[in-house]
Amino acid sequence: MSEIDSAEFAIIGGSSTFSLHFPEDVETEDVQVLKSGVRFDTPYGPGPEMKLFTFGDKRVWTVKMHGWRPEEGLPRGRASQQLFWILGQAGVRKVYAEGGVGACNHLLDVRDVVIPDDYIDQSMRKDVGLGGPYLLVMRQPTCPHGRRRLARAARDAGLGRVFERGVYANTDGRHFESVAEVRALQMMGADVIGQSMCPEVYLAREIGACYARVDLVVNYAEGVVRDWRHEELRDLFFQEARAVGRILLDALRETPLDEDCGCRDLRKDTLLTKENIGKGR
Repeated sequence: MSEIDSAEFAIIGGSSTFSLHFPEDVETEDVQVLKSGVRFDTPYGPGPEMKLFTFGDKRVWTVKMHGWRPEEGLPRGRASQQLFWILGQAGVRKVYAEGGVGACNHLLDVRDVVIPDDYIDQSMRKDVGLGGPYLLVMRQPTCPHGRRRLARAARDAGLGRVFERGVYANTDGRHFESVAEVRALQMMGADVIGQSMCPEVYLAREIGACYARVDLVVNYAEGVVRDWRHEELRDLFFQEARAVGRILLDALRETPLDEDCGCRDLRKDTLLTKENIGKGR
């Protein structure tokens, strides 16, 4: 296991860039890979393979498929703990993530891009944290500046329509949802369904990092518009991978380290400490 190198930025790769050697295959200037395939010990077990690269003057850690490793029998919540513990130790302050999602909003089409600004957590991974003494306020789950940069980059990418707001319903998978489950999520206000935003959005707040993500609609959820086709899903994952990778790097290029987004102010010190016992008299 290696010592964790510092970096202020991170990109969490999902299904849309899985087929790439990211970031090398995006064919953009100013990218230099410093380390690849490195793993770190964490309090939650050995972490995933990580890659460190520079992009201009930025140092960036990246990982594939959110650090999930089904071949190791690792629960997704534990994988997220490992990943964000590493990012916290590295000093990461800006996180971009991507994924492929199903549309449960009838107005969305395959190849549309959604930049979620809120979520509904229907996973069973709710009690996942890093043990920090914080109260995490989730009124602004994703960074508004990061969302705008991802939206601008997505509009330049030439995919489908770009929506700068949307509600992401997080389920456990790995099966897709039933028709009745999709109807329930629609009534709750969900626009898209995926499996990775939670607990990432909580853990990013816990380490004091801004979090924003870009999601490519790769299928209609069950009972929406029409039945999804496996061939279409496969084609999207391979054909649009570079476009999604370029969105991430284009947004990263425009991302300053310090900005007045308010994300870090939503991590509050907990009042439930031994030092505060007796102060309520």
